[in-house]
Amino acid sequence: MKKVVFLIITSALIFLLPTLGSIVRWGGLPEGYGLFPAQQAGNDPGFNLTYFICASVVAAFILIFLLFPRLFGFKKVVAAPVVRQKVNFPYWFWGALPVLIICWIIMWTRAKIPVDLEPITSLPISFSLERYTFVPLWWSFICILDGIVYKRNNAISLLSIKPRVMQVLAVVSCYSWFAFEYLNFFVMENWYYPNNHVMSDFGNIFWFSLSYTTVLPAIVEWYLLLKTFPRMRDRYSNGPRLKVNKGWLIALYIVGLVLSLLMGYFPYQLFWVLWVALVPLLSAAMGLTRLWTPFTPIREGNWSPILLIAIGTVLNGLFWEMWNFGSEWFKSGYPANPNYWKYSVPYLDKFHIFSEMPILGYFGYLFFGVNCWILWLAAAYIFKFNPNFELDGRQDETRGR
Repeated sequence: MKKVVFLIITSALIFLLPTLGSIVRWGGLPEGYGLFPAQQAGNDPGFNLTYFICASVVAAFILIFLLFPRLFGFKKVVAAPVVRQKVNFPYWFWGALPVLIICWIIMWTRAKIPVDLEPITSLPISFSLERYTFVPLWWSFICILDGIVYKRNNAISLLSIKPRVMQVLAVVSCYSWFAFEYLNFFVMENWYYPNNHVMSDFGNIFWFSLSYTTVLPAIVEWYLLLKTFPRMRDRYSNGPRLKVNKGWLIALYIVGLVLSLLMGYFPYQLFWVLWVALVPLLSAAMGLTRLWTPFTPIREGNWSPILLIAIGTVLNGLFWEMWNFGSEWFKSGYPANPNYWKYSVPYLDKFHIFSEMPILGYFGYLFFGVNCWILWLAAAYIFKFNPNFELDGRQDETRGR
């Protein structure tokens, strides 16, 4: 019970501390606070070469670490031979494929396909499908990823053996992204949605809630897919053993508290804290209460869970940004896709990939994936459900202790 209370208090501080910092800085809540979906507020500082160089050095270090792990003490692991059965793609893969293609075409070309409901409802109601493509596109993509896992993993995948976990992932995903949307207010809207006029206020809340259900399932499917490649699965499994004692955990927890508070006070300088603060704060809280986190296997030198979820999120991020880019590409004026977003990132807004995302922003996806897993575990420990989504029988790795 004490563990749960501690996690609840820590989770509450994640929301309260940026609010307090913002009130101290602005004498109230920041500009744009409470608008949903988020709208651009204020004028962000422009490109800053010094800030960009410092961030690039950090990004370069991360990239070298991921590409050349043996430079950092990782030992080569000879992957055990994998016996693959002849497995066909499951029915949900084939069912999802045409849905994804159709939604992709409609989203990018803005093809207006009116749907007249008057024969069914006796009311003159019609709408265009173009604005409702995001959710079916992403859920079909998730089913396709799961189908690939199924084929590569001898007919074992999340949907085939743990469909209930997928359902809970969707629910927690919705809550988790709403949490990020809330924290986004305190960094003066690093991303915003210019098409807030496409739907009503209620329509925006309802549709975006459905949209947010896709985040965690997509990231988890990428993680599971990467694990079907033996070289990738074992690449980071025999590295340095890092054991963090209680003193270090307390220090990390305090760092997380301070960063959360200062994020609200220095929204431009510390905008990156939005993606970082949850890691030391919540993971340290779990460590102090002896609960499992993706960092726990590092004690035995296994860095695979934490790094594969991070890499998988970057890969998924490429699809997020690609499909979002296409929503703008064929536009005249603003596109009709309500889920279309733009970035307003201070200091680093240079060298874009897929028009909107600055290249250094993709390194933020590494931390975002870890944040998502941490939030998933926090929800599991608080609401008492099994967070294990592994498919290889390693139940102890994700259950917590």
